[in-house]
Amino acid sequence: MQPVPGTYSIPRRPMDFEDYVDILRRHANWIVGPLFAGLVISVVVAFLWPDTYVSEAIIRFTPPKVPEKYVSTNVNTQADQRINAMAQTILSRTNLEDTINALGLYPSKRNRVPIEDIIEDMRKDIKIVEVTPLRTQESAFIRSTAFRIQFAYQDRFLAQKVVQKIVRDFLDQNITDRDAQSKMTTEFLADATEAAKRDLDNIEAKLTAYKMAHAGTLPDQLEANYQQMRTLEARLESVNASINRVTQDKLNLESSLRIFREQRQALAAAPSSPVESAVANERLLALEKQILSLEANLTAMRQHYRESHPDVQRTEAELASAKNRRDEMLAEERKRSQTAAAKKADTTPINTPQARELEANIQRAQDLIRAKESELQQYVKEQVQIQDALKRYQQRIESVPLAERDYIALLREYNLAKQRYDDLSMKKANSQLATDLEVRNQGESLELIDVASLPKTPTEPKRWLIILLGTLLGLVVGLFLAGGREIRDTSLKNLKDVRAYTNLAILGSVPLLENDLVVKRKRRLVWLAWSSATIVGFLVMIGSVYYYYTKSA
Repeated sequence: MQPVPGTYSIPRRPMDFEDYVDILRRHANWIVGPLFAGLVISVVVAFLWPDTYVSEAIIRFTPPKVPEKYVSTNVNTQADQRINAMAQTILSRTNLEDTINALGLYPSKRNRVPIEDIIEDMRKDIKIVEVTPLRTQESAFIRSTAFRIQFAYQDRFLAQKVVQKIVRDFLDQNITDRDAQSKMTTEFLADATEAAKRDLDNIEAKLTAYKMAHAGTLPDQLEANYQQMRTLEARLESVNASINRVTQDKLNLESSLRIFREQRQALAAAPSSPVESAVANERLLALEKQILSLEANLTAMRQHYRESHPDVQRTEAELASAKNRRDEMLAEERKRSQTAAAKKADTTPINTPQARELEANIQRAQDLIRAKESELQQYVKEQVQIQDALKRYQQRIESVPLAERDYIALLREYNLAKQRYDDLSMKKANSQLATDLEVRNQGESLELIDVASLPKTPTEPKRWLIILLGTLLGLVVGLFLAGGREIRDTSLKNLKDVRAYTNLAILGSVPLLENDLVVKRKRRLVWLAWSSATIVGFLVMIGSVYYYYTKSA
């Protein structure tokens, strides 16, 4: 506010205790009025506010009856997470609506507000809180496994029934959730195990077909192929040695046969020149030994060299030349013997003991030669078979690197599938045990520690606190009103104001003279107003108190 022109703005003087007492005396009505109004309003609010009773129950998680080191559980969520999950189901719209209809809750609201608002109010009245954990000697908190269920309602009996129903829902829901989760886990693992079994069977069938198609050329058969080749090579050496031995024996027998035949021919026709016959026999024996040596060398060379090798061809040529010379010598000797036998056929002894012995030797030599030939054929046949087998094993060994990559890939895939199948089978077995444990109600469960309480006294409202706060608020409002009126009143109230604002000496004071009739009338009106307000206020307070106790009874 701007000062009026021609006037001065004089600051107020400092006030002392007497001034504050004067202010309270002047504005007593403005202070006592809001104070009394606050008292009346707070009493009415406090006693018309309906009582709210809180019923509560405590539930805790109990560990499984069988230790987890023997049977692991299929439920891996924490306790607080499961409480939240169950609370969302239990405090769902459908469940709460059924509870409201079954117990007849909130009857005054059901005709005035939608059911959704009532359900939301009921959710606010329900509290699920964790029990305060204990503190150990090391000042570390032990994680709490218990939680408290509270419900606030005007009827304490209905509040208890609601808490009892919520407790039952929690107990049933916990069993249902754990059983369902455990069965779902077991079914999932069973399906996964069956799928892994099918994959393993398919890969095993592929691996079997691959092994059958590449029998002998697999990497894990390489050492066996080498071992078999070493065995065949040792057997081939033995067969070659046997062939050489049998060939040598046959040649010796053939030489003996020729000698026996020559002796028989000599008996049939004596030679014209004994010296010539002896020389021919010596040459023939030497040639036979040379032939035997060449045949043995040729056999040894064929084991190490091919037929096109120069040494093999040279030895074959020498052997053929020696055999031709032997045949020529035998032909000449046979011709000479036949000529001599023809000349002296009449005088040659035929049935002599020496002749019969020679015939027996010849027959025996022929039988032995036939036996040696048969044995030699068997050895040669076996030699060919061994050589063919060696070629096959050599081809297998050479084919191993070609089949190794695909075989290793199939084997690795098989091992991974088998490991996955074994792992899933073990998990399935453990999950089945956990499911059986849940079916028997031997797993982790909820235990009711404190049953739903029946409250004796209401928790709300705090009536005396409301009355005290309302009265204090009325007092504060009255003080503010008195202070506002004092600030707006700029008149001089007493001699101190006159001295402070005029700086003049006070010689005397004249009291304010008023009409007695007017003063008395004002006093009567004030007394009447305060008496009426006081009576009405006390009647209102008494009525509200009476209404509260009547309704409570």
